[in-house]
Amino acid sequence: MTSDSLLYFIAASVMLTLSPGPDLLFVISQSVSNHWKAGVATAVGLCSGLIVHTSVVAFGATLFFDRYPWSFELLKYAGAGYLLYIAWQVFRQNEKAHLVALEKSAYFKLFKRGVTMNLLNPKVTLFFLAFLPQFIPATAGSESFNSAQYVFLLGTVFLIQALIIFSSVAFITGRLAARFYQKPWYLGFMKWGQIVVLVGIAIHILMP
Repeated sequence: MTSDSLLYFIAASVMLTLSPGPDLLFVISQSVSNHWKAGVATAVGLCSGLIVHTSVVAFGATLFFDRYPWSFELLKYAGAGYLLYIAWQVFRQNEKAHLVALEKSAYFKLFKRGVTMNLLNPKVTLFFLAFLPQFIPATAGSESFNSAQYVFLLGTVFLIQALIIFSSVAFITGRLAARFYQKPWYLGFMKWGQIVVLVGIAIHILMP
């Protein structure tokens, strides 16, 4: 892979990551509802899930979906159901609890939530399957890197840039939101904002 191809891949990845997709919106919702550190913990979880999706694409396991299409649908419904369950938890939660300083265990819980949300979204695997191979050189296999190794390389680069962007957005939005924490309308607004984002992501997963 030439340096120009790698730079083009990074530029394309950055543009895709910055687009208002479900993962970015989820990171922002956590950051402005709790603290920027909550957004970063969520971002780390989401990006950690990309390791599994990269491995799936590298080893050709997506062929499993073609052979057993019901497994794809099952995973979609599991992912949507998990998000709706989180939305229900937010609905039942005391609004004031959002602004209480989070303990380390809470950040780990957000990390696990991010990982689970990412893994239960099969569209991420399909996206990687469509996106990553476009940047694999036609000479792969005759070089020191084979196609699977190129997938891991590109997946790692995508993960790193996504983590940097998600964490930066979490920090910026969290710091901006801090000035509104004492506003009486803010607590209810962010509670329902989180619910809307979670339900919206669930719908996105279920869409064809």
